[in-house]
Amino acid sequence: MRKKIYYTSYADDVVKNSNQDFKLKPGYKWINNNIIFKMESVIIYGLALIVGYIYCKLVLHIHYKNRKVLKGNKDKGYFIYANHTQPFGDVVIPAIGCIGKRIYVIVSQSNYGIPFIGSLLPQLGALPIPDSIGEYKKFREGYTTRINQKHPVIIYPEAHVWPYYNKIRPFEMTSFRFPAELSAPVYAMTTTYQKRRFGKGVRTTVYFDGPFEVNLNLSTKENQKYLHDIVYDSMLERSTHSTYSYYEYIKS
Repeated sequence: MRKKIYYTSYADDVVKNSNQDFKLKPGYKWINNNIIFKMESVIIYGLALIVGYIYCKLVLHIHYKNRKVLKGNKDKGYFIYANHTQPFGDVVIPAIGCIGKRIYVIVSQSNYGIPFIGSLLPQLGALPIPDSIGEYKKFREGYTTRINQKHPVIIYPEAHVWPYYNKIRPFEMTSFRFPAELSAPVYAMTTTYQKRRFGKGVRTTVYFDGPFEVNLNLSTKENQKYLHDIVYDSMLERSTHSTYSYYEYIKS
């Protein structure tokens, strides 16, 4: 029988770690130029790619569709918005999808409380969401620097991970201000699930769509809404390719 997961609203955090209220210490560096840190980062990121590739192939049975659209901006940084359905897989699914370009991921500070993985997030390229206005400037400098360095920046606008959820939850426009302000290209990445033809478990199909460009005739706020709507609609359309429910989600 399928496991049942109960929720009261789309904002529920159905997966919690033992240190859910973890907060970063003051002085966290969104951009760390220490040479030792950089060497550690190269090694840890490389190992994560290897482990992630094996996990994606053997556990998620993953296939990517329409990845060619990313090539149109191979000489630029861009934002990728994705549905949040894999506690571990969402660390590596976009990294493998963007292979050849190192990714950086905007994350909640609670992720740093995950045993072992949390301690590696800085080296893996996490950009934690700040808790204060004072830290927001450093956060903005962090993702702006990575875009200017021609890296993809990954955002999960649904905020909380819902394992194997095969629909798209409503999400806020807030994070779409980032590409609207920077006039950076935007892509949608939608993870969908199907029953495997042979064997147990699921087949995971990941779709890329875009690029969606900022309209220079619109204001920042108008572009924020425009990008939100076109990404959300794209994800909704791709989610119709999900034909298998690994878990049963029940509203209580």
